[in-house]
Formats: sequence, structure tokens, C-alpha cells
Amino acid sequence: MQGLLDHVSRTPQLWNMLRWLVEAGFRGEHRVIAQELRPFADQQRRFLDFGCGTGQFAADFPPDRYVGMDLTRPYVQYAGAHRQGSYSVMDGSALGLSDQSFDAALVLGVIHHLPDTLVRASVVELHRVLKLGATLLVIEDVPPPSIWNVPGHLMHWLDRGDHIRTDADYRALFAPHFEVQRSYHMRSGVCDYGVYLLARQS
Repeated sequence: MQGLLDHVSRTPQLWNMLRWLVEAGFRGEHRVIAQELRPFADQQRRFLDFGCGTGQFAADFPPDRYVGMDLTRPYVQYAGAHRQGSYSVMDGSALGLSDQSFDAALVLGVIHHLPDTLVRASVVELHRVLKLGATLLVIEDVPPPSIWNVPGHLMHWLDRGDHIRTDADYRALFAPHFEVQRSYHMRSGVCDYGVYLLARQS
């Protein structure tokens, strides 16, 4: 089974289809991005999609003010060929981006793939490239709160991310560079997420 998942994850079209089915068309994620970041509310703000993968959420942002980065080259190549916006292959712990050059950033389903040391390094980099007072929206996998969400538990068992954390663990990784202004639970298809709206600290 793991071999099959590895094959699917290396094929952007298959990976997109699997995620779209499991997460009910990403309706929950689209709603949260629109509600919390309001990307089309003005014509000045620049947005960073940290760990953009195949650019699944690029259309939620103005293409001329959207930058997607990911470490996986095939995903970035797919995104560049099929989505609007600007894309780069980058290591999240050493971003090739200017200081304080973004007004907001999205981190969606990335942190649970990284050990604590890499998360902390990435948080430092996000702090560096975001402007003072900028908004960081983190949407991360959390353990399903209901034992009856059997498909959700199965997805976590199959998930290639080995670092699904508790709410307290996520909050500890954000500090001291970001302050959690608001957080809540969200269900997207069978997947349970913690949503964190954070503000960059000085």
C-alpha cells in the first residue's frame, strides 16, 4: 500500500485527484482562505504559498501577487505549467526571498511532514519574509476528534506525514515569532484540520 501511495504522490495528476476526492473538492480550505486572508480585498498585498505543492490553491489568490514555493521539483513544474502565479523550488528553512516582502502567507498541510527542527527553522524564515503585522494562515492535520471518523483515521494511517501534532504542540512551534490570534477546527471531506490565524511579532 505504501508503495502505491508513493507512486501516486510522485504523479501530480493522480495526487491532485486523490486529494480532491478525499477532501470533498477542497471546499473547506477555499472557504477558510477567502474568509481569513481575503486575497482580493485590495490590490497591494503580496501572498506566499509556503509548500504550495501542485499549486492547488493558487486560484484563491491574485496571480500577479502570488508566489508559490515547494521543495518538490515535479510539483513546482506542474504548478508552473498549469496554474497562474509565480513558482520556485526552495527549501523552506532557507528561503531565497527578500526580507519583509510579503503581507500574508499560507501554510496548508505542510508542517505535519516536518520534524520539529525543520519547522522551527521554517518559522524563522516565515518571520523574516513577512512584514511586521502580516498574517500567517496555517491549516494543519490534527488527530480526528471523533472515533467514528473511520475514513479520517485511515487517511492518517496512510498519510506520508509522520508528524501530526496536538494543538499545544503546534502552538509551541509558532512561538515566539508568531502570536495565535484565533484558532478553530475544520473538517474537509474526511480530513480534520486545525486552523491557526497568526500575526507576525517584532
